[in-house]
Amino acid sequence: MAKPEKEAIVNEIAEKLSASKSVVVTDYKGLDVAALTELRKRLREAGVEYKVIKNTLARIAASKAACEELNQLFVGPTAIAFGIEDAVSPAKILVDFSKENNALEIKGGALNGEVIDFDKVKALAEIPPREVLLSQVLAGMKSPISGLVNVLAGNIRGLVQVLSQIKEQKA
Repeated sequence: MAKPEKEAIVNEIAEKLSASKSVVVTDYKGLDVAALTELRKRLREAGVEYKVIKNTLARIAASKAACEELNQLFVGPTAIAFGIEDAVSPAKILVDFSKENNALEIKGGALNGEVIDFDKVKALAEIPPREVLLSQVLAGMKSPISGLVNVLAGNIRGLVQVLSQIKEQKA
């Protein structure tokens, strides 16, 4: 590969490392073409980019993006999943896929610039999707308001009952 092409790849990877909320580094050795295609399809549907890259270029890109701690993960066949929009999606998809296909090995990753090991990637994968978390927060915010409405409505209900009983007595 010519030097300008390598520089372009390094710049692209460095940009993605800087822009990503999370990065997951995997060893894809042992995956057949069909399995790798299926993995890429799942990642693409979630808006995650998955790139196979040479370790030397990955190390240079990590240094350029001020993520030198990732260099320890760039050993053997390396592929990187970039979670630019969502921090949880790459971890969730890769952990689920590694359960189905033992050939995929998760080496570790980075979350908001901090290097994380396999156990933390696995813990990150267990976080519910963004939509579920937002609905839980909304339900938590709505609960006290609903309680207040019920308490305030209780006084009006009591008044209506008293008035209806007075009406029945006079009738």
